[in-house]
Amino acid sequence: MSGSGIRFDGVTVAYDGTVVLDALDLVVEPGEVMALLGPSGSGKTTALRAAAGFVRPASGRVFLGDRDVTALPPHRRGIGMVVQQYALFPHMRVEDNVAFGLRARKVPRAEARERVAEALEMTGMGAYARRHPRELSGGQQQRVAIARALAIRPDVLLLDEPLSALDAQLRSGMLAELARLHRELPDVSILYVTHDQGEALTLADRIAVMDRARLKTCGTPQELYRAPADAFTASFVGNANLLPVTVGARGVTLAGAEIEVDTGGVAPGAPATLCVRPHLVGLGEGPNRLTGTVREIQWRGTTHRLYVEVDGHRVMADLRELKDPPVPGDPVDLHFAAEDAVLLPAGVDHG
Repeated sequence: MSGSGIRFDGVTVAYDGTVVLDALDLVVEPGEVMALLGPSGSGKTTALRAAAGFVRPASGRVFLGDRDVTALPPHRRGIGMVVQQYALFPHMRVEDNVAFGLRARKVPRAEARERVAEALEMTGMGAYARRHPRELSGGQQQRVAIARALAIRPDVLLLDEPLSALDAQLRSGMLAELARLHRELPDVSILYVTHDQGEALTLADRIAVMDRARLKTCGTPQELYRAPADAFTASFVGNANLLPVTVGARGVTLAGAEIEVDTGGVAPGAPATLCVRPHLVGLGEGPNRLTGTVREIQWRGTTHRLYVEVDGHRVMADLRELKDPPVPGDPVDLHFAAEDAVLLPAGVDHG
């Protein structure tokens, strides 16, 4: 596998006059895992289908490596694709399902057998070659679907919500398997569609955040988590407290309290949104103190999550398991360090 990237150059897709993907400019580098993350209807699956060749852009071009593939049918693009429902042929044994794409490409039988065995071993399914899909668990069927995509030795692998049909434990295991596969196939570019932020944070080298048919922002998981560009990204990549504040000369004002934070040159008096991740909020006295009332508390095994009302806004605090947690109605003080808060443009109050 020589490896090639994916480039969307102003790609717009419309159905019956309704734009479902609006002028997408995005580059997936060779060997990179790019997650397309966003809510339903954001355009992420349409982008993947445009890369696969299942939808034709109304305008713009799609490139795989240096090849303009905009007008090419799917079978001539050299891509592997795994979809949510696996799409295995129930009457075929596992080995025949995996060989399907190779036969379509008229790969010689001996070479096809070798590639099928290699792909099944790579996905941990070598011992199941003679079984039918009905004899496999959901996780095993998904591994077969991935093996089928890998057998053609694609430069580009497209994954459309591949784990959403699995339970939490299986999903976690398959995430680890996908990460391992990518280490073994470092030249394969992967475009991974998901609405699960945990999957995106775990697997992706970069995340492209989509909303309402448009690309909102793109960056590494660390960049988007620690320094989101806007309130939508902050709320969609990890949990976030997003609180309306007024910018002052040396910080911001929240619920009558002076909060130290880097204002980034925003003019005093301007409205803004303060972003603080729940795990960075502490309980009790400390810098940037906020006083409120506990409205709800959830025990999560190793942590407690507190929902605290502060001047009509909800603030979440994820705390290491408390021996004597407060109860709803208790007054509490919360605090956070100035460097743990990020000032964003004024947006929707999610409090």
